[in-house]
Amino acid sequence: MKLSTTLRRRAAMGTGAAIAAAVILSGCSGAGSGTEIEASAPSELEGTVSLWHFFTDREAEVIQGVIDDFEAENPGVTVEVHDGQDDEKLRKVIAAGSDDIDVGLSYSTAVVGNLCSTGAFRDLQPYIDRDGVDMSEISDTVQAYSQFDGVRCAMPVLADVNALFYNKEIFAEAGIEQAPKTLDELTEVALELTEYNDDGSIKRLGFNPFIGMYENTPSHFGPAVGGEWLDDDGYSAIGSDEGWPVLMQWQKDFVDEIGYDKLQAFTAGLGQEFSADNAFHTGQLAMAIDGEYRTAFIDDQAPDLDYGTAPFPTATGYEDLYGAGYIVGNIAGIAKGSAHPELAWALLKYLSTDTDAVVKLANGLKNVPTISSALESPDLEVTDQYRTFIDIALNPQTMTTPPSLVGDGYTQAFGDYWEKYQAGKGGDLAEGLAGVDKEINDSVDLVAGP
Repeated sequence: MKLSTTLRRRAAMGTGAAIAAAVILSGCSGAGSGTEIEASAPSELEGTVSLWHFFTDREAEVIQGVIDDFEAENPGVTVEVHDGQDDEKLRKVIAAGSDDIDVGLSYSTAVVGNLCSTGAFRDLQPYIDRDGVDMSEISDTVQAYSQFDGVRCAMPVLADVNALFYNKEIFAEAGIEQAPKTLDELTEVALELTEYNDDGSIKRLGFNPFIGMYENTPSHFGPAVGGEWLDDDGYSAIGSDEGWPVLMQWQKDFVDEIGYDKLQAFTAGLGQEFSADNAFHTGQLAMAIDGEYRTAFIDDQAPDLDYGTAPFPTATGYEDLYGAGYIVGNIAGIAKGSAHPELAWALLKYLSTDTDAVVKLANGLKNVPTISSALESPDLEVTDQYRTFIDIALNPQTMTTPPSLVGDGYTQAFGDYWEKYQAGKGGDLAEGLAGVDKEINDSVDLVAGP
């Protein structure tokens, strides 16, 4: 089974790239444009509609299989599929006023703020209201990352969820029976499972605490303390949140316990994340935080690996959050220049709300459904390891990173400071976080304008 990595990673936009994206879309009309719709949905669909998406190879074949089903149910409709189209190209073509895109499928929720606020993606609420779409099928958290400032310009189409992976064989050898539930337990177990070479270098890590290693990001660690990102006005809440310092101090103590230089050397020598040499596959990491897609990579690249999954541990004092986690995913919308908006909406509604379609996509792509009927469907292929991600997705305390005018520039700014902090170059933590707030807020003001 060949697994492309197109879905797997969302490109980090960074503040500068987010601002550039806003400039690219600045020529788009306002968010309320293009929302005049027919009083009732067409009784019969006919015509040609285009779908642009980023999937390639095997994953593109999965998408095509669902499109074939849509065409079979609507014999008067032809879907022109443009695969392998990244987000940057999608934004540029929409911004140019092209009518070549009817439905655009994006891999990054970071673009939602710009897509909604500029009208690059049309407001979907009139269609949702007219057709009586049951949005309660979609969790509040998932709904949050597919709209911006009261405008629902996108629908979620599958999600990534993060959890703790652990090597059962290594655990059994050490007499450890279950995954840690608190960060203190994680540290204790990780240190017990860490092995060193004769020269003192690391041979195997119980868990690598380094921010920037594989899926170790502030957003993925954040649910351990319920870390808040933005306030209601879209400005940084990081410096004023009580949980982030707790989490960062735990992580820094963990790094110091092992040694920054040793960790840096070990991390630099690890295999590429999306290859068979991934350090969890090879046993160089006994535990790792990762997404549900890792189960598919293991099936393909390390089928003999005996492993389990569990919710990521929580900090002391935040135990009530255990079982929740981080979720983010793909979003799709109707391009502002769509010449066939009713056909576009019919296709978009099918991809995002039809239970059979969503289950088929999830089974083929090995991602998490974003509607409850699909999450609970008996047709969803669920292993014991995959079940963890379903449970996290259904947990009402599961968190996401909210859309922003600066894309995910705010998470990048925080991550950049955290990497300095773990290296002992971050200075006073409170002052450092205040600096992160200022950097983010200045970026928001710059994009928002006067």
